[in-house]
Amino acid sequence: MADVIRNATPLDIAGVFGLMRELAEFEKLTHLFVATEDMLRDALFGARPAAEALVAEQDGKIVGYALYFQNFSTFLSRRGLYLEDLYVQPALRGSGVGTALLRRVAAIAVERQCGRFEWSVLDWNQTAIDFYTKMGATVLPDWRIVRVTDEALNRLAGAA
Repeated sequence: MADVIRNATPLDIAGVFGLMRELAEFEKLTHLFVATEDMLRDALFGARPAAEALVAEQDGKIVGYALYFQNFSTFLSRRGLYLEDLYVQPALRGSGVGTALLRRVAAIAVERQCGRFEWSVLDWNQTAIDFYTKMGATVLPDWRIVRVTDEALNRLAGAA
């Protein structure tokens, strides 16, 4: 279990960034990882923050993080929280760190009167699917993520 779960500060950027890179390696997506520490700092603490983060510390070292942002449900007419990343270093998985981070983000969603708290999980990550299901989440079988990036995004924007 982590000693501390707390809001990330600008001093945590290097630690969180290092864990983001570990997550990209775990998910076999390093070819898509183009983030920089400066980009992360701006996203979390810039003039218009796009996201928030919690960190889990053990012995003064960041060993896990949760990065989330606000979204909105038209059907509920209420804000929601979207969990972009939940990552715990492999040596501490199963120790309660992930549970503590997930519970803290859920508590933030409740405090903010969110109508939902949701996230995505890779279909091959059965360990994570089992963990989320055990925590009370429902993996939606009939929804798919739709994404437009890079040149396809530029083409789509140009069609307007």
